[in-house]
Amino acid sequence: MARYTGPVEKLERRLGVDLGLKGERRLAGKSALEKRPYAPGQHGQRRSKISEYGLQLREKQKAKFMYGISEKQFRSLYIEANRKEGNTGNILVQLLEQRLDNVVYRMGFATTRASARQFVSHGHILLDGKKVNIPSCRIKAGQKVEIREKSKNNPQIVRSMELTNQTGLVDWVDVDKEKLFGIFSRVPEREDVSIPIEERLIVELYSK
Repeated sequence: MARYTGPVEKLERRLGVDLGLKGERRLAGKSALEKRPYAPGQHGQRRSKISEYGLQLREKQKAKFMYGISEKQFRSLYIEANRKEGNTGNILVQLLEQRLDNVVYRMGFATTRASARQFVSHGHILLDGKKVNIPSCRIKAGQKVEIREKSKNNPQIVRSMELTNQTGLVDWVDVDKEKLFGIFSRVPEREDVSIPIEERLIVELYSK
């Protein structure tokens, strides 16, 4: 299954949760989910009972769409998390947070993970001084992520950094807003990551 490329606001309405897919539009209170907090379509306002499997599947979909990854990538991450010692769900979230596109987003260089992924793919990002164009590249604690010199005046990046004054930054990155670089200081613990996902249900889904 390929990565989803359809209308993201309709997707958020279907899943009933803000997945941070619209960036500045969401911050301005203009998201479709706020205006119409029910599923799209003719029968969107009807209440329907969801099965246990449906709940598990919805949590997986939320995680996939939020981080912008395909089913194949997500399954690979789950298999890796399941092989490691510790809580599989917590480790899965940590692996998702270590993706380069997510770290670029967390550092405030992009308003959405989709924009961050595009910046990486187009060569705007340096990792420890070297250009990296693979969004799924995994970042380790202590590594430096920066905007390359030629891209520092990119209007989207400049605007995104301005918005961090409103949104703030997470605790596991240290960012120099003037020089446009950041250090991934540590891998976050699960309680540090505020996302509307119950990873326990995802683990249950894959464990069947």
